Amino acid sequence: MFDELTGKLERMVRNLRGQGKLTEANVRDTLRDVRRILLEADVSLPAVKAFIESAAIRALGQEVLASITPGQQMIKVIHDELAAFLGGEAEPVRFGKSPSPILLVGLNGAGKTTTAAKLALHLRKKGRKPLLVAADTHRPAAAEQLETLGRQLGIPVVHGDGPDPAQIYEKGREFARREGLDCIIVDSAGRMHIDDELMAELEHLQSVVKPPETLLVMDGMTGQDAVRSAQVFASRIEITGLVLTKLDGDARGGAALSLRFITGRPIKFVGMGEKTGDLEIFHPDRLAGRILGMGDVVSLVERAQASVDAESAAKLARKLIQREFTLDDFKEQILQLKKMGPLESILGMLPGMKGALKGVDVNEGEMKAVVAIIDSMTPNERRTPRIIDGSRRRRIARGSGRSVQEVNRLLNQFEQSQRMMKLLGRKRGLPGGLPPFGR
Repeated sequence: MFDELTGKLERMVRNLRGQGKLTEANVRDTLRDVRRILLEADVSLPAVKAFIESAAIRALGQEVLASITPGQQMIKVIHDELAAFLGGEAEPVRFGKSPSPILLVGLNGAGKTTTAAKLALHLRKKGRKPLLVAADTHRPAAAEQLETLGRQLGIPVVHGDGPDPAQIYEKGREFARREGLDCIIVDSAGRMHIDDELMAELEHLQSVVKPPETLLVMDGMTGQDAVRSAQVFASRIEITGLVLTKLDGDARGGAALSLRFITGRPIKFVGMGEKTGDLEIFHPDRLAGRILGMGDVVSLVERAQASVDAESAAKLARKLIQREFTLDDFKEQILQLKKMGPLESILGMLPGMKGALKGVDVNEGEMKAVVAIIDSMTPNERRTPRIIDGSRRRRIARGSGRSVQEVNRLLNQFEQSQRMMKLLGRKRGLPGGLPPFGR
């Protein structure tokens, strides 16, 4: 979402290189550029004004003026201000007496029902025992959608037949107490547009539920419309936090930078994809790093830890040591990588990669092609690819629906990787203190 904003900020900072130090003149010029870039990214004018004023105070300090690396120093100033602007630190979900309710509110189309399932999965991974309550009595098939998601995740769902969402919640609370569940995620009704009927219903539901946490789910791609909607919700409902969905899209991203300032409520979660596991805790400093092209290695490591099986990783390490790495292992690594999310998103978390990837087609279809080619081989061929002669290559190509040239390229790449690992093992030893091959 922030690719265009990132590119413009990186170009702006590069213009500072070659200058001996930051002065009031070039700080003002730089912040004027930042102001224009933020406005073009659809950040609201009041938010931009507040950001620029705070950044100017920080940038014109004596420590900055004495710097001999103005570009790097300005990046730090903008990064720190962005992080503070977005809330400073991640804010955890608030819980009350068990079973503790979490009320989700928002307009139709923002992804509220999907977010309810994502949040339930996230909390279960944290050791909670969640219940989903389908309290949206207006949108057709809302309860069915939530039941389908709950069934896929193995999370119980309660719904009712009547029109009163408060009664449905009471039914869910009794179920949670009976089954020993400790948190209740309530999916409330939405509308295509805000109206008094919706607000009155939500006010009544909140008065009955009395949730310690009421999260407003907003579509991060709707720009300033999201900001205006959030203001109305916050004026009528006691909102405690925000969830921004669809941050993996290609919108300009201004809403994400405006909402925290305009509503005064913290962003607690962001949706980074359509899968039920694509919900991340919002870390302001990490997002600031991504926007400035500094990467987000911490989130990358956390995603890897959540996606990669530790036992499989240890088994792979042993195979590398013993030079038993096969095409089956190669396929397994590809599948593990795919679990971590879109490849472009993963590479974008590495420092400097966002700019390097600009204009480069990160084709995940090639990964699928590699898996198809390997699946078309016999077990013996996957263990000992050197036996794959011309006729076998043609058979594999036909079986996978790929060309012989693609089969050849995969086998050549695999052979080169084996040579590299062999050389690494003999001369340097494997990373992480593993011993060289053959020992």
